[in-house]
Amino acid sequence: MNSVDDFSRLELNLNACMGNYRYFRSLLEQETKMLVLVKANAYGHGAVEFASMMQRAGADCLAVALPIEGMELRKAGISLPILVLTSGTDFFEEMIEYRLEPSIPNIETLKALVAVLDRHGVKDFPIHIKMDTGMHRLGFMGSELPELFGFLKGCDAVRVKSVFSHLAAAEDPAQDEFTLGQIEMFRRNAEELGEAIGYKPLWHILNSAGIERFPQFQFDMVRLGIGIYGISALPSVHLAPVASLKVKILQIKTLKEGDGTIGYGRWGQIAPEGTTIATIPCGYADGLDRHLGRGNASFSVNGHRAPTIGNICMDMCMLDVTGIPCKVGDTVTIFGSDPTVSEIAGILGTIPYEILTSVPRRIERVVVKI
Repeated sequence: MNSVDDFSRLELNLNACMGNYRYFRSLLEQETKMLVLVKANAYGHGAVEFASMMQRAGADCLAVALPIEGMELRKAGISLPILVLTSGTDFFEEMIEYRLEPSIPNIETLKALVAVLDRHGVKDFPIHIKMDTGMHRLGFMGSELPELFGFLKGCDAVRVKSVFSHLAAAEDPAQDEFTLGQIEMFRRNAEELGEAIGYKPLWHILNSAGIERFPQFQFDMVRLGIGIYGISALPSVHLAPVASLKVKILQIKTLKEGDGTIGYGRWGQIAPEGTTIATIPCGYADGLDRHLGRGNASFSVNGHRAPTIGNICMDMCMLDVTGIPCKVGDTVTIFGSDPTVSEIAGILGTIPYEILTSVPRRIERVVVKI
């Protein structure tokens, strides 16, 4: 079997990860709990690898989007509490078996869960109540709370472990009035919930941007997402990128004028003085968006930037390495410290989340200490 070094790989910098964790931890009171999001394969970083790092770092809880993501972590030996943000109604049996804690966004989901719990004779199953304070995606609206409170009062199958909401624009100073309104609505709703059920669940509303910009509202717990992976909401803060997508040069060719063109559609043009190209094993099936082709992006080759040339293929692309000292087997960095994932996102007019989560599972995840 070939070694990892023979493949494209996504390197996870353990030291960078721990440094980012300590930065966000430093913004919190000692008693405030830290929930870390590892949904979408840990934002593309590798769920099992990243959850293991967070368990060692001292995180209090993890969150995933789907039950199947939580089941994967349990099968890999992750023992931290796992909150499922979009639990749906089809996997309650598995959630009981794998000790996964569902988010409850509406009364229909709650009633469906309780029916399954009653069938199994389960009591005090931990749930997390989602409040809609303005995101208008999932969660109980204010008008729906009386029915929720009435149902919970007579139900011993579940116990509300936390109540939470989601900030829509915590990273944007222009939206601060709206954000503060969300927080105040959440405070009122959470207080009413506690009074109705007779005990106080954990409160949490801050995401990564919220932790940095509104730490005074950290309440009992915060949810750390994109920040742990190296993206800050503050221009003055430069977090270390955790992930670096690296590949090896497969072949180098020096082409002269008259040799034709490069790649599909013949978009790669050979310069009159000749062009040297390097072919690398990374294409749009590896998350390398086709809009980065035709020279729209450049990647790092031995300390030099090499622009793409021609169209990006499914499994490969070509770089113009004319004048750059390199050879077959040398490493090319698609993103990491140079270029950054934010730079790639900027070229595409999107956000770093999309770039990171586009790296498929066929790319090996490797934890390194740098």
